[in-house]
Amino acid sequence: MERRKVQVTGGSTFTVSIPKDWARDHDVSAGDRIEFYPDSGSLLLTPMSDDEPQRGQIDVTGLDGDRLMGTVVTMYISGFDILELEADRITSSQRRVVRNATQSLVGLEVLEETSNRVVIQDLLDSSELSIHNAVTRMRLIALSMLDDAVTALVEDDDDIAQDVTERDDDVDRLWYVVSRIFRGALRNPQAAQEIGMDRETCFDYHSSARQLERIADHAAKMANVALEMDDPVPDEVADAVTELHDDADAIVDTAMEALLADDTDDATELANEARTSLPGIDEHARALDDLLRQHEPRRAQDLSLVVDSLSRSADYGGNIAETALQKAAPTPGPS
Repeated sequence: MERRKVQVTGGSTFTVSIPKDWARDHDVSAGDRIEFYPDSGSLLLTPMSDDEPQRGQIDVTGLDGDRLMGTVVTMYISGFDILELEADRITSSQRRVVRNATQSLVGLEVLEETSNRVVIQDLLDSSELSIHNAVTRMRLIALSMLDDAVTALVEDDDDIAQDVTERDDDVDRLWYVVSRIFRGALRNPQAAQEIGMDRETCFDYHSSARQLERIADHAAKMANVALEMDDPVPDEVADAVTELHDDADAIVDTAMEALLADDTDDATELANEARTSLPGIDEHARALDDLLRQHEPRRAQDLSLVVDSLSRSADYGGNIAETALQKAAPTPGPS
């Protein structure tokens, strides 16, 4: 750490020198311009950006399936605007994976395809992306998936169950957008300024989005259980599952209200309300597990997966509530 004294020049201008080693490391010399960005109680300094698109190149020889998909997703989240995939020969299987990847990620389009090269570009203006809107949308989809998964189970409706599994892709797509915005805000203070949110708040949104993505995964898992079951769920079990879902849904919804609340007192009250409801989930889950022991073992095992998914979803809501409490807490200033 280095310290510099603030001086006044010309009677009204505050000036401070920058460390010579930092300037050399970042190719800053006399006459160059630098950028300042306010961030909570700090002022971030960075060399002036050139606004050139960020290009990422990778050799995909031998990569296919999930490994290639994961590579494209990782480069997207890392913030590259142009992705150049190269190999001695791009196989037809690899091309299918790349096309699926572009369809599953917001803003990506294939710009160029040759026998040994595929170029993908993000066509969205990052400044137009809203992490707030993305997380809000994730909340709506994830909770509707949870609700529909229970409906599909208790009403033995395969169409609804299939629709739930398909909507999981929508939540994943939004999760990748949130991750891309978050990493961009960490790496570049200009990106944080463009989205109108400080980096601490970006972290809170990103952390909560991860919980919502997991809730959507559990909703899809419950929908798959509904698809595999041949017989209707007994009424007493259906009622108990519905009650457990209602309680879990209320915790997640209340926690999200706390996260999004502008008033810190309201946020704190809502977050604590969500957290204090968690023990009730455990009691309901244990009672439901006891009820399932009275039924045929295979069915009881399948339905126990549903109970576990609902309980975990409530726990993820509790995690969001913890994040909301931290977001609402006073920020310590310099001593």
